[in-house]
Amino acid sequence: MTEVRRETDSLGVVDVPADKLWGAQTQRSLEHFSIGHDLIPREMIIAYAILKKAAANTNHADGRLDDRAHRLIVQTCDEIWAGRTTTCFRCMCG
Repeated sequence: MTEVRRETDSLGVVDVPADKLWGAQTQRSLEHFSIGHDLIPREMIIAYAILKKAAANTNHADGRLDDRAHRLIVQTCDEIWAGRTTTCFRCMCG
């Protein structure tokens, strides 16, 4: 049996495969809608990571983002840039 973790959203608890980075809402979409098996293109994922990292740096410098959140966002963006998480981004277009 595949290992799962329990995620919660406004609809309740849902089991998400432990090796996936998405949360409850994405898991529900995969279970209830025919959204295909396409992945978001790697270039698009990296572009979003660059944008998110720049926003985190700016908001941290302006005092609107605490040190812990800043560190975690930057770390995640760097992991995306390195290509370690690209298979975790499903294309939600039908």
